[in-house]
Amino acid sequence: MALPRRTVLKWTGAAIVAALPIPFVLARRRTVPSTLRADKDGVLDLAPGLSYEVLSRAGQPMSDGYRVPGLPDGMACFSLGSERFALMRNHEIGRYLGQGATPPGKDTPPEAFDKSAHGAVTRVVIDSKSGKKLSENLVLTGTLRNCAGGTSPWGWLSCEESVEEGHGYVFLCRPEADRVRAPERLVGYGRMNHESALIDPSTLIAYLSEDRSDSCLYRFLPHHPDDAFTGKLQAMRIVGHDGLDTHLGMPKDQKLKVDWVDIDRPDPIDDSVRKQAHAKGAAKIRRGEGLALHQGTLYLVATTGGRAGVGQIFALSTQGEEQHFSLVCESPREEALDCPDNLTLTPWGDIWVAEDGSGDQFLRGITPQGHVYDIARNAAGRGELTGVCLSPDARTLFVNLQREGLTFAIRGDLKAARAAARPMS
Repeated sequence: MALPRRTVLKWTGAAIVAALPIPFVLARRRTVPSTLRADKDGVLDLAPGLSYEVLSRAGQPMSDGYRVPGLPDGMACFSLGSERFALMRNHEIGRYLGQGATPPGKDTPPEAFDKSAHGAVTRVVIDSKSGKKLSENLVLTGTLRNCAGGTSPWGWLSCEESVEEGHGYVFLCRPEADRVRAPERLVGYGRMNHESALIDPSTLIAYLSEDRSDSCLYRFLPHHPDDAFTGKLQAMRIVGHDGLDTHLGMPKDQKLKVDWVDIDRPDPIDDSVRKQAHAKGAAKIRRGEGLALHQGTLYLVATTGGRAGVGQIFALSTQGEEQHFSLVCESPREEALDCPDNLTLTPWGDIWVAEDGSGDQFLRGITPQGHVYDIARNAAGRGELTGVCLSPDARTLFVNLQREGLTFAIRGDLKAARAAARPMS
């Protein structure tokens, strides 16, 4: 699928997916021993045949004199050409300077959006053949709680999960930025508790999720293809079911027709974007988080959705005159899937999701048949795994341990973990 003529970047994390899942509901499963190999260092347990390299640690110096910020979160990997990748990485930091990029004795960058805020985006440049880290630098700072985000034809979209005064926006970050840049704030995408955002390169329509217990799914329609960031913000409504709470109200194996309602005030002073949407009948999502797109199908995670409150994954058809919303899977208990968060799609048609629940946290795969398998587990503690994404050649998996401030490159036969997939019954 051709990108717009202005596109100079290539991102293939989802574009290489072959077969996509059909709707299914995860069933109750027996407790089974994990097939993961215990890490002798007690950091990251992995499926057989996989190994990890620590690419980056919070607090270490970067190539530009700043330090790696803490709390790494959402990520995506872009091709820079000339056999290099750029891993773009969020840092979900608030106003605590000790976790930020500025080391003692160094001034906060003048490009900071807000000098008292320390959320950030960093870039890790990697040799695509050797896998060696070539450089690391700060790209954006002065934001709050840069949680997830997503891809666009122009680079990484970093989302603030905050509605503090002056914050709550999406920022465009360029993968070619070899130093900290002035912020590129996308006001049209709304001021809210943002989680993920991505742009469909075929239409330039942006899709956005919101981390609230009564959140909505949004899209941004550009007025003109030559100006992708001026347009109209809208929220999804289920036709004939105004205000549907998808937490409990989604029928299985049905595709529900949707339309979209306009958000009249996308940049309000108060935290009212979703309330404007509710007043017009928009559907409610229980903590909308990860987004992924493939050939006209958008996948959305509801982290605490479902009758058990431990997660749902939905699909939205985005092309054609009629669009439909459906339930892909719903977890019945923590042992099946414990509050999915970030997700990515694989070339062989599986969904990979990082958990953000209360117990041991896994990176898990879900097959089109509804079988689940373990890829990795946080052996260092009980913090969440974040930022799951693939390199453009799909040979390397990147993931973070957020609380520990570690970014990993995982290599080996990534598909082999699928051999341990187990029926969920």
